[in-house]
Amino acid sequence: MSTDAIVLLKEDHQEIRGMFREFEQAGENATVTKGKIVDRILEALTVHTYIENEGLYPEVRKLVPDLEDDVLESYEEHHVADVLCAELAAMSPDDERFDAKTTVLIESVTHHISEEEGDWFPKVRAALGRNQLRDIGARMIELRAKAPRKPAQPSALKKAADTVLG
Repeated sequence: MSTDAIVLLKEDHQEIRGMFREFEQAGENATVTKGKIVDRILEALTVHTYIENEGLYPEVRKLVPDLEDDVLESYEEHHVADVLCAELAAMSPDDERFDAKTTVLIESVTHHISEEEGDWFPKVRAALGRNQLRDIGARMIELRAKAPRKPAQPSALKKAADTVLG
């Protein structure tokens, strides 16, 4: 198992995209199934954003100042995803807006993944050495073990965003 931070995150992205496909292929009348898939998506995204926000982004921000704007944009994209996750966690799968909100979450996260993998990760890999990426990845593995598994409530999200972004 690799501890390279980018490899670990790409593995997460692949798993998350798989869950997105499951949701999209579940069909219109699969309320219970969609609810279970969304529960898995929410857990995966909660853990993933936590390890990026706490493990990768602060290190890149410190070590690669040229990527500051990218890091700040990523924090904001995570904040949007966190809000949608919190709202979905409070909804019932038979709510009329459940599928629509899930679709918006999928679109937002898919865009974020595409930007990270296509543009940002190559910049990070070019700027940081293999050992630094392994060290960051090892820290992310530690963070994953203690990461929250359920989305935070919206008020907690605002406080967390204010703390991170100062």
